[in-house]
Amino acid sequence: MQKELIDIRSLSVEKLEAYLLENKEPKFRAKQIYQWLWNKGAEEFDDMTNLSLNLRNKLKSEFKISQAKIDLVQKSNDGTIKAGFKLRDARIIEGVLIPTPKRMTACVSSQVGCTLACAFCATGTLKRERNLDAGEIYDQVVGIDDLAKKNYQKPLSNIVFMGMGEPLLNYDNVISAIDKITSPDGLGMSPRRITISTVGVARGIIKLADEGKKFNLALSLHAPTNEQRMKVMDITRSNPIEKVMDAIAYFYEKTGNKVTYEYILFKDLNDSYEDAINLLRLCKRFPVFVNLIEYNHVEGLPFEKSTREKAEMFLNVLEKAGVTSVIRVSRGKDIDAACGQLANKNK
Repeated sequence: MQKELIDIRSLSVEKLEAYLLENKEPKFRAKQIYQWLWNKGAEEFDDMTNLSLNLRNKLKSEFKISQAKIDLVQKSNDGTIKAGFKLRDARIIEGVLIPTPKRMTACVSSQVGCTLACAFCATGTLKRERNLDAGEIYDQVVGIDDLAKKNYQKPLSNIVFMGMGEPLLNYDNVISAIDKITSPDGLGMSPRRITISTVGVARGIIKLADEGKKFNLALSLHAPTNEQRMKVMDITRSNPIEKVMDAIAYFYEKTGNKVTYEYILFKDLNDSYEDAINLLRLCKRFPVFVNLIEYNHVEGLPFEKSTREKAEMFLNVLEKAGVTSVIRVSRGKDIDAACGQLANKNK
């Protein structure tokens, strides 16, 4: 019976050090291995040329290197690129490259499917099959960075956790991936260029605050009252707006990090002048930036996008009160890569 190999990327530096000492190898080799895995993207142990042949053979006998690989790429008419990543168990998740003149942004996933079943979201129609591990999250960033360099001759500048799944329900793996993305031995990206988007998992927001995480936070709000929000986001039952606002206020107090409200405008659901005033009230407690987003159609779901006039009205109400806001133009709609459309429908 063949020996079950351990994925070496599941080991911390400390565990690598312990393994090496047990095998009478110098402790500093752990950092070299870590750099090969997370900075240089080694796919085979034989790539690790500054390790002895004996150590490489030993590693091959006990470990494997599992990486999520791009399986399919689609390019939108607007330049957005969607990538399907094949995972170690052959499941597929999606990540998106959003290019603009000033930024190259990777939108990455954190789960295969999602448990939250937000009524407007394509991913919400899928069952959650499992959490992604830290390596699978990291590999999306590396893969999308490669796409940015090949297609636009620019590296990634920003990362948003706004793909499939709820990042704060896969907290440990998301944080571990970000630690590797920001480590000098990994990708060395500034945490200030990373945004975690949540539907409002209050306990996760508080945990981020207590751990002093330096990245940005976005709340998928989408309605200014609990009654309205319940119609599109079932999590409101366990995490009402008041509870989420208390958690975000705590996060801002502890970290001083930027907070963004994401607000999809649905026709006749959350797009009235009264809704704009109610949203404004939620912007007064701590500094926020508001993204007003057009709804992107998902086949089989009953929602319609609001009008441009309503979006302009919302923007006017917020800006007159001094709240920094923008109407966000959706990208990649023709390849189902826009906000709320990720559901593994590669064509």
